[in-house]
Formats: sequence, structure tokens, C-alpha cells
Amino acid sequence: MSETDAETILAGLTPADLDAGLIFSGQASGRLIRGFAAPCAYTPNPDPFYVFPEAMRELVVWLMAPADPLYVFGPTGSGKSSLIRQVAAKLNYPVFEITAHGRLEFADLAGHLSLDQGSMRFQHGPLALAMRYGGLFLLNEIDLLDPAVAVGLNGVLDGAPLCLPENGGEIIAPHPLFRFVATANTNGAADETGLYQGTLRQNLAFMDRFTLCEIGYPSPETERSLLDRRAPALPESLRATMVDYAHQVRRLFLGDPTGGSLAERIEVTFSTRTLLRWADLTQRFQPLARTGIQPVTYALDRALGYRATPPTRALLQELAQRLFAVPA
Repeated sequence: MSETDAETILAGLTPADLDAGLIFSGQASGRLIRGFAAPCAYTPNPDPFYVFPEAMRELVVWLMAPADPLYVFGPTGSGKSSLIRQVAAKLNYPVFEITAHGRLEFADLAGHLSLDQGSMRFQHGPLALAMRYGGLFLLNEIDLLDPAVAVGLNGVLDGAPLCLPENGGEIIAPHPLFRFVATANTNGAADETGLYQGTLRQNLAFMDRFTLCEIGYPSPETERSLLDRRAPALPESLRATMVDYAHQVRRLFLGDPTGGSLAERIEVTFSTRTLLRWADLTQRFQPLARTGIQPVTYALDRALGYRATPPTRALLQELAQRLFAVPA
């Protein structure tokens, strides 16, 4: 999509007051939240199987009256970005998403000059588009960003206009529905576990500009409900045990001593996405049961185990044999 086409689409966005209760629970509450009247090409697709976690309330309350940008952090696979996208989908928010890395520069966010049919033309970046037309600017893995680059965002985080010197000093004032959201595995104070390679300690003044929101893994009840809808062919007891297994693996990943006799820290964990992949593969490998192979543990390697070190993979299989005593 060309920038001209993108700006034509975005210029047609119409802000609207939406009933928060009606949008998220189906029952009118009288509490209004600003969104957009209709989705556009930048609005995430709603997931009909998505189950909103409790943390949704914090995000919705923040959207109602955001005094500061939002910094969402939590362990890998806890669904940080998915939650933001699905809330945005409910409110018809366009989402301008980019993932940080060590070589990301401010121009990648705001815009840069590029060659267009033999002449130089300024191309607005995702941050500039979000500020001009309204929407969520989602900066994932912000703790991978060079702190020297991150502080270049301080003015924007404070609500100041964006200045684009490369485009003749263009000034973009923030749209009333512009929202800045960052996600990370750490809280900006660096990683002490050694599990998140490449993360950096962020500048204290930069971090002071954010409201923080911590998201953990979904509750067992939430994931059982999700598996009921996504893998109905599996027995209910098996689905419940798969969720229990995923939560035990997460405790081991987080170094939680409640992990039982296997309470040693491991380097892999279960995201909800991995859990769904495991359930899907278990369904597809059911014919293997006729050959004496346990489908649930066979699928486990292909969903997660092969990403682990040999000792961790052996530990995962040992735990699986304990929980899945009856072939499935």
C-alpha cells in the first residue's frame, strides 16, 4: 500500500463514543469510551476465539483517560501484544505496529526520505501516521531499543508535537485519539535471569514517562475455556491436564518453587499460542495411538520440546509422563 493510499484511508476515520460495557460484555453500561465508528485496513482482525484476560480492564481504563503512555510488560508468551490488538479491534482503532531491535533508528519510527520515481520524497513512518490520524502506536520489545534512541521519544511521550526536520520542519500535533503503547519482557530495568538476550536497561527519565501494566500468563480457567472452543475433539479431561501441564512448565520457567520436585529453572515456556499448537497437533496425531505412540507427548516435542536443550526436553517428557499416565 502506497503512502497516498494509506493516508486516504486514514483521513476517512471517524471518531465515535462507544459504550464500553456493550463492546466488551454485550451489556450496556453507560460508560463511554472513545474509539472509531468503523474499522479500516490498519485495524486488527478480531479473533472470534479470543478470551480476554483480567488485564483487559487496566487497558480499557487507560484508554478512557490516558494521562501517560502505557508500558505493558510480562513474561514471553503471556499475550501482551494480542491483548492490545484485540482491544483495538473491539474499538476499531488502527494499530501502527513495529518491533524494536538494536539497530532501530528514530527515522524508522517517524519517517525518512526515500527515492520515488527518480526523485526524493519523504515517507511518513508509523509514529507520524498514528499521531496525525489517531490510533495506537504499538512498539513491541521496547527493551531491545538502544536507550540513546529511546530518549528521542521523550517529547512525544510528554504530548509534544512531532517535528520532522527532513520534511522541511513539518510539525505533527498529536491527534486526540493518538495512543502510545510499548510492550516488553522486562520492566525496563534489564534482565537478571539471562533468558531475554539483547534486552537493555532503559534510561530512568524515559521510563518515568510511562504508566506500567504487568501481564502474567492467562488463568487456567481462561485457557481451559479457550481449548474447549479450539480443540473440542479432545476429551475434556485431557484438555484440562494439558492446561495444568502448561502452567507447571511456566512455573519452572519463572523459577517458582511451587513447581514441585522439578523446581529448577528452564529456558523454554508455554505461550497460549504454543498450547493451542500442542492441542491441534495432538488431535492430528491421534492415529499414532494405534501404533503404540502416545499422541499427546509426541505432539509435545513438535510444539515445544524440540526448542529446548536436551536436559530440558528430557525434563519436559518426564513431567508429561507423570501427568498423562493414560495414553491419549
